[in-house]
Amino acid sequence: MLGVSLIALAIALNVGWILLNLQQIALLVFGIIFFALIITGLVLNTTFLVREIKKNEQQDAFLNAVTHELKTPIASIKLYLETLKTRDVEEAKRKEFYDVMLADSDRLLSTVEQVLLASKSREKSRELNVSKIDVGKMLKECAGLIRTRYKLEDEAIKVSEVQEETYISGDINELRTVFENLLDNAVKYSKDKIDIAIKTRVRQAKLVEIHIKDKGIGIAENELKRIFKRFYRVPNDSAQTKKGTGLGLYIVRELLKKYNGKIFVRSRGEGFGSTFIVRLPKFSD
Repeated sequence: MLGVSLIALAIALNVGWILLNLQQIALLVFGIIFFALIITGLVLNTTFLVREIKKNEQQDAFLNAVTHELKTPIASIKLYLETLKTRDVEEAKRKEFYDVMLADSDRLLSTVEQVLLASKSREKSRELNVSKIDVGKMLKECAGLIRTRYKLEDEAIKVSEVQEETYISGDINELRTVFENLLDNAVKYSKDKIDIAIKTRVRQAKLVEIHIKDKGIGIAENELKRIFKRFYRVPNDSAQTKKGTGLGLYIVRELLKKYNGKIFVRSRGEGFGSTFIVRLPKFSD
């Protein structure tokens, strides 16, 4: 009887010990899970806050850039108009003033158009005006326009002849905007000597690939994927001195998406220039 009682007592003690330990283990597991949830929540909240801060900083930088891009030409035009109104200016000087004011007006219009294009590029339901486009002809026209805008020699922007007649489909005005923006950037971010090369080739008989290569300030490896974001500008001392809104490459990417196109960029780093590669589907009857 004593043996049975002792056995029963031993079993009771063991069961009680197990139950007590199970409660402690359960509390421990619950504590670990609760702690992990708190840490996860803190990490997610911090990540969200950092993203919002960066977004607000980019928007502030965009507003400052746009304000500068609007204010500077307006102030310049006003100054020249006041000079013409209050002073007798020689005919040669008067024509020079007119040229400066026209250039400032173009700059002003370009800024407004970029902001409008950035807004339009996000519209999904807008009807597309698609037509058959001769790639070689369009690239030559875009290069000519940029040469005229910056008063460049023909050799500054070289357009290689396309081996065969190559066509794509899209809105001619929007695709011109794509290549004008890319060439404009190539000029602005070039060094003292502007040397830009445009080459076209057909890949796998279905894709048209256009390379725009410059010998400018280049892009750091960690910035290559960020430069197509809205409002983003490369944090480079040379780049920060250039005029712009941080919308150009964003507009390029969004416009290309509408025609199943893509854009890539290659650069060996700062000081080694950049190559922008545009791929668009080849026109098929």
